[in-house]
Amino acid sequence: MTSTNNASKAVTRKPPPGALKAYIASLTGTSLEYYDFAIYSVASALVFPKIFFPGNDEFVALLLSFSAFAVGYLARPIGGVIFGRLGDKVGRKYVLVFTLVLIGVATVLIGALPDYSVIGVAAPTILVLLRLAQGIGVGGEWGGAVLLSSEFGDPNKRGFWSSAAQIGPPAGNLMANGVLAILAATLSNDAFLSWGWRVAFLASALLVVFGLVIRLKLEETPVFKAIQAQGDRPKAPIKEVFTQQPKALVAAALSRVCPDILYALFTVFVAVYATKELGMTTGNVLSAILIGSAFQLFLIPLAGALTDRFNRRWVYGIAAAATAAFIPLFFLMIQGRSVLMLTIGTIIGLALHAFMYGPQAAFITEQFPARLRYAGSSLAYTLAGVIGGAVAPIIFTALYGAANHGWYLIAVYILVASVVTIVGMLLGRDPEPEEEERLLQAAQSQPAV
Repeated sequence: MTSTNNASKAVTRKPPPGALKAYIASLTGTSLEYYDFAIYSVASALVFPKIFFPGNDEFVALLLSFSAFAVGYLARPIGGVIFGRLGDKVGRKYVLVFTLVLIGVATVLIGALPDYSVIGVAAPTILVLLRLAQGIGVGGEWGGAVLLSSEFGDPNKRGFWSSAAQIGPPAGNLMANGVLAILAATLSNDAFLSWGWRVAFLASALLVVFGLVIRLKLEETPVFKAIQAQGDRPKAPIKEVFTQQPKALVAAALSRVCPDILYALFTVFVAVYATKELGMTTGNVLSAILIGSAFQLFLIPLAGALTDRFNRRWVYGIAAAATAAFIPLFFLMIQGRSVLMLTIGTIIGLALHAFMYGPQAAFITEQFPARLRYAGSSLAYTLAGVIGGAVAPIIFTALYGAANHGWYLIAVYILVASVVTIVGMLLGRDPEPEEEERLLQAAQSQPAV
């Protein structure tokens, strides 16, 4: 990895007037969609094993619930293929409107879904189908949200402008855990399991309407308009990514593995470990995740901006290496059952995630030429999710059981994930903002096609 300062290599372009609006739209839209995704994540650990998978051993019920959780990740490549193709052919804006509606409707229906005691095996079956719809929507959402903000902004500052979509998951996680924490604190356990958790899911209907109002007012990005003007939209973007950009696809996908698995550890599995192994309350765990997510709100754009000043791959790779070193320390910190240590450890863990996740969007999108960005970015993001976040809670649970409720195998798992991501950094390329600059200048010299 070279240490060349990214900002010194290209001409600075002043962001167009719509850049700030696009940044806000990207941030709010993904926040709302990841609110939906996050409430499912927490519920899969604390609620669904009891109401959708009853009658099984507690450990088996948890595995079944996490399997349903994994379906959302396994479905993401479907969304990446469908919406990635459309995003490069018809544009970013309208694809993002559809993904928002898809995820919102699926989430509301989960909130209204009768549990196993009412409709039997149909309950977990429908749950899995709705989770499938959620995953397809998220698979198409991320690539477009990233491009929405980054293609309006200065290509020399893509780390910062792309971070808008990256703030969405912790912001959504913050909202989701906040709502669930309030419900858990104000309701009895029976009331929370009976109907309280549903409030968080049904509330997403209002949030989706708000997000739609913002996205429908947006214009198409300047970069996609330039591609249209040159008549250079790809006919088969998915095929072109696989045949012309295989190294870029591998590098971008590997970059996702460590942050994906790390996020699953601190937002899903920690809830299981702290409550079942350490005897902490659900409120203790949700509060720790809530505080850690709050720190991420400013750490993610800070990390993105930092990589506009210093080499993006170096910053990313150092954060991955630091993650491998921190996980054993985290588990040692919380063995004393201290809520304070759990909170501090979660803050640090999610901070390390922020320093990979903040520049991740810029790193992934700059691996691909502009005309293949939506498809390439979506494929890399979603395919990596299958081997990363999708199976992480299941693997955490299985390793936890295999080690007789110990944590050392989990630390080894994170170490492997860190190495995989560092390999992705080595395979990747540094940003070349001049490519985008030439595209925009060329488009200005000829009429739209």
